[in-house]
Amino acid sequence: MKTPRSRVTTDGLDRAPHRAFMRAMGLDDAAIAKPMIGVVSMKGEQTPCNMTHDFQVDAAKAGIAEAGGTPREFATISVSDGISMNHEGMKFSLVSRELIADSIESVVHGLAYDALIGFGGCDKTLPGVMMGMIRCNVPSIFIYGGSALPGRFAGKTLTVLDSYEAVGGFMTGEIDAATLEGIERSCLPTIGACAGQFTANTMAMVSEAMGLTMPNVSMVPGVYAERARIARQAGRLVMQMLERGGPLPREIVTRKALENGAAIVAATGGSTNAALHLPALANEAGIAFTLDDVGEVFSRTPLIGNLRPGGKYTAKDVHDIGGTAVVIRALVESGHIDGSCLTISGRTIAQEYGAANAPDGEIIFTPSKPIMPDGGVAVLKGNLCPDGAVIKVAGLKSVVFEGTARVFEDEEHCVDAVRNRKYAAGDVLVIRNEGPVGGPGMREMLGVTALIYGQGMGEKVALITDGRFSGATRGMCIGYVSPEAFIGGPLALVREGDRIRIDAAARRMDLMIDDGEFAARRQAWKQRAPRHRAGTLAKYARLVGQAPGGAVTHDGAAEWPWFD
Repeated sequence: MKTPRSRVTTDGLDRAPHRAFMRAMGLDDAAIAKPMIGVVSMKGEQTPCNMTHDFQVDAAKAGIAEAGGTPREFATISVSDGISMNHEGMKFSLVSRELIADSIESVVHGLAYDALIGFGGCDKTLPGVMMGMIRCNVPSIFIYGGSALPGRFAGKTLTVLDSYEAVGGFMTGEIDAATLEGIERSCLPTIGACAGQFTANTMAMVSEAMGLTMPNVSMVPGVYAERARIARQAGRLVMQMLERGGPLPREIVTRKALENGAAIVAATGGSTNAALHLPALANEAGIAFTLDDVGEVFSRTPLIGNLRPGGKYTAKDVHDIGGTAVVIRALVESGHIDGSCLTISGRTIAQEYGAANAPDGEIIFTPSKPIMPDGGVAVLKGNLCPDGAVIKVAGLKSVVFEGTARVFEDEEHCVDAVRNRKYAAGDVLVIRNEGPVGGPGMREMLGVTALIYGQGMGEKVALITDGRFSGATRGMCIGYVSPEAFIGGPLALVREGDRIRIDAAARRMDLMIDDGEFAARRQAWKQRAPRHRAGTLAKYARLVGQAPGGAVTHDGAAEWPWFD
């Protein structure tokens, strides 16, 4: 092992004040002499997703200490997507991904920690932690805190999505107030992240497919004691990685590894947000991997996961048949995941997952007999989204829709129309000025999409936005439209009554006007005034890029003298 870089804070005469600070934290000479290992989590009371971190963090620290390291616990932020949904607070959700990565970089480099274990739970915390790991490029292990157990009510298995859609059902009279309350009280019975294949579970699977976490950990429910054993093993493993000098995150995160991450998203009908997070992870590694690259992998990967929201089952069901390993082994054997890619253990994906269970044929299908031949998520192009847009096709009865535009300048005006049922079958609801710059912050639209579905209109209308969708969104919903309306993207030129055609099979979305009309509207367009002139959102708007590159705020890969 090279001299631990934390020695810059502990060794020498002029480090007496530094050691004094360490002694004030209760460290003795032996502890100060050992490598310093950061352990970051979101322990707190912002969201149930991260409340599983407490006992797992303690176990990871115990593993580090047993293996000869000194664990140094610190916390970073989390913005609950569930509690920030459908109001101005959602603008801070995607922003929090950058703040998490920035805060990890600040602590790991500022305090010269030698290695890192990072826990994630709520949606943006997973990519945020992985981005921080790749940026710092010290020996690192990512650990997902685990999902909640599914709920039960009136004989049905529930996730939190059922509560969103139940609101729409109550509005239409499909369910009564007692049923709505019963679903609300039953859908999320434990701490942990949302139980379906929404963003948290999707990115947890991505962390496995990319080799950044402990094998077969992502589908273990967050309340299971098994997670303490896994975290303790991670503590020991990170010390082994430090001893042998790797593999480092940027040795693991290669282009092939990123393609593996995209493949598992498509194969499981995962969150459309992964199309934003994968390019952001690539950026940290200095790899050009955009929405187009993600879309190429999506188009060649079969859908084999019968998982909510497009399917039937939850994370616990996947765990019960053998975990994410079942999916990875099947995709390695079918050639959709490159098994030669490296993992944190120093072994390959194929070596780590070669002995996994075979697909059961109900929860996870075989790639030779898939649910769909070309993936559950698709990237669209066309004159309305020349740089790309994303749709989840898993679960759709039809992948073609043509209708009449109803234009809303922000989410609130569309929600108002939907609440009051001022829309009709055949409408294409357009929500613009919600992109990374225009929002700013690229809000998720689960509130409005779930209302539409709950009102029984899920595939009778389409919804298009330059904002984002939750991993729980389903229906004819197209988001991440690029370029965004605020900077003059074609979405800004749509007018009430225009015809729009969506053909997910052909990977296209088009505004049905001629080139001359397009040019005239572009000539007449004027940019709106920014919504925020100060504070975090204003800073973010000045820095953030567009969705195809991951909506990132810096050019990777970050350099640091201790990398040498």
